[in-house]
Parts: sequence; structure tokens; C-alpha cells
Amino acid sequence: MSLTEIRTRIQTACDEAGRDPATVTLIAVSKMQADERVREVLQEGQRVFGENRVQEAAGKWPGLREEFEAISLHIIGPLQSNKVRQAMDLAEAIHSVDRPKIAQTIARISDEIGRCPALFLQINTGEEPQKAGVLPGEADAFVAECRALSLPVAGLMCIPPVEEEAALHFALLAKIAARNGLDGLSMGMSGDFEKAIRFGATHVRVGSAIFGARD
Repeated sequence: MSLTEIRTRIQTACDEAGRDPATVTLIAVSKMQADERVREVLQEGQRVFGENRVQEAAGKWPGLREEFEAISLHIIGPLQSNKVRQAMDLAEAIHSVDRPKIAQTIARISDEIGRCPALFLQINTGEEPQKAGVLPGEADAFVAECRALSLPVAGLMCIPPVEEEAALHFALLAKIAARNGLDGLSMGMSGDFEKAIRFGATHVRVGSAIFGARD
């Protein structure tokens, strides 16, 4: 599927939801994609990209940023404490602030370097033991803790369980965000981004539908 088709589908989903398409940011998830394929998508005008692994992002994006202007990189995968500084140097946003320790590390480094990417707090809406993120019942306290650390909390992020109806999880994330006065909702991937838009997604993370199968 082409980037143009994805943009058209986002436009249609926004029209059906009575939303301005400008309120939805398409993040092209370029993890494990060859540089040449990423370059093709850049040449089509896409400028916002998501990477799961900091190490891969560090190897890929400095060179591409020399070729293309105005790239916005988002780290969307689990973040290890020893990779936080590198992630903050590379990225305009981090979508996987999933526990207090990472928030505290980001706050400390932010104080040292005098800046911080936009942050999305990951909520484990399915309460899956194998998945990162704070539990829904702990979300309000986590938002408050991050705000007390003066972190720029842009919104919340979730990855619904594959075997459950995603709409239930998008609705839950939207409810938690609303009661905490947060506008940003990072939710929806290749298979369900249109549904996420109906529930208020401001950032959709689309990989395979743009790039095809990974190398």
C-alpha cells in the first residue's frame, strides 16, 4: 500500500469522525527497513518517523538527516535506562515512557542538557504481564509524578492486546487522557489506525501498511 493511500484513508477516517486531518500525525514506523526504502518514503514527502530501537535509530537517521530537512524522529519502542540520553539526543518525541524509573532518568538528563523531547506515557490497557506500561489504575498517579518532575507530558500511548477489540482500549486510553487534561493520544497501527482516529488518536504508528514486509 502506498503512502498516498494511507494519507487518503486518514483523511476519510477524519471526515467520518468530524475531525480536522491536521490533528492526526502519521508516524511512519521504519524499524528494520532498508535505508533505500526509507529514502523512498522521504522522497514522497513523509517527515515523521518512528523507531523501536535507539541503536538502530542512531545508525540510520544522522545520515538521512544530512540528506533531508525537517525530519521528526519518534522513539516508540521500550526504552532502557542506559539508552535514555541517546534517545533524547536523537528524538523529538518518546512514546514509551513506561515506568517511574525511566521518567526519573529522563528528568535528570533533561536538567543536565536543558531540553526534553515530547513524552507519551505508555499505559498497559490490557494489563498484560508481558507488556510494558503502567496499569490503568496507576495511570493518574504516573501522570502526576511526571508532571511533578516538570516533564513535558504530551499524552498517553497504548498497544492493545492482539486478541481483543482494539476500540475498547482506545476508548479507555482516551478516558484516562481526558480526566488528566491530556490531548495527545498515540494509538492505532497498520491494522486499526482508522478505528483509533474515531476514538481521538492524535498520532498513529503505521509501518507495514506503508513499507511492506520488513527485511
